[in-house]
Amino acid sequence: VTDKAQSSRGRAVALGALVFFGGFAVMVLEIVGARYLQPWFGGAFYVWTSQIGVVMLALALGYAIGGRLADRWRRAQYLGALLVPAAIAVLSIPTVAPGILNAIVDRHVEMAATEAVPAVVENELLSGLDPDFLQGSDSNASEVQPIEKEKVTQVPAIWRKLDPAIGSAVVFLLPCFVLAMISPYMIRQAAQQITHVGTVSGLVYAASTVGSIGGVFVSAYVLIDHFSTTTIFYLTGVLTLGLAGLCCLIDWL
Repeated sequence: VTDKAQSSRGRAVALGALVFFGGFAVMVLEIVGARYLQPWFGGAFYVWTSQIGVVMLALALGYAIGGRLADRWRRAQYLGALLVPAAIAVLSIPTVAPGILNAIVDRHVEMAATEAVPAVVENELLSGLDPDFLQGSDSNASEVQPIEKEKVTQVPAIWRKLDPAIGSAVVFLLPCFVLAMISPYMIRQAAQQITHVGTVSGLVYAASTVGSIGGVFVSAYVLIDHFSTTTIFYLTGVLTLGLAGLCCLIDWL
């Protein structure tokens, strides 16, 4: 009886830790991720709006799909198998994400440059002609002005709003989506009787929310001040791998 009680207590602690640190990791990705996107999209509120919206979308999808998977595959090790690629995605952000984000931003430069080619050619041709000749033509030499680089590379207003959402989704949607599956999975693991589902789900989401609060303040007050974003992503990826291992431990307890 004592061994069974200790095993039950250890399982409860493991479940709580998994939910807590899952919420923690999501908020680290959200807060640090918004800062990470700034070199490409700036610090406008569109970036924060996009990051928050993408993470909330990931949470909604993770809760819904995670609940269905928890009913179908009841062992926690299946969740652990999903957390491994999520961890790899987080670990690969410093090396893979810059190329993706550069492509999102640079496509506007290429499109604008293509559209500007006729104007540039005309500008260069006219600038090389004799002003006396231009006076006798329909063109006016005084109207020939060099094309400003800012006008060529200016991003349309709609894309200044949508590009941060696209970049955020490509980089952060997958890992946050998988991490969001933890809560419904752990409710399924912890609720042994239907009469306790309300209590268990309340405790699980409370633990996840407390972990999220911790992730917000630790990210803002500790991690960003003392570590580079690359190091933070590596630490978060390792934490996610640890959560995958904890899922296997829960099945054993």
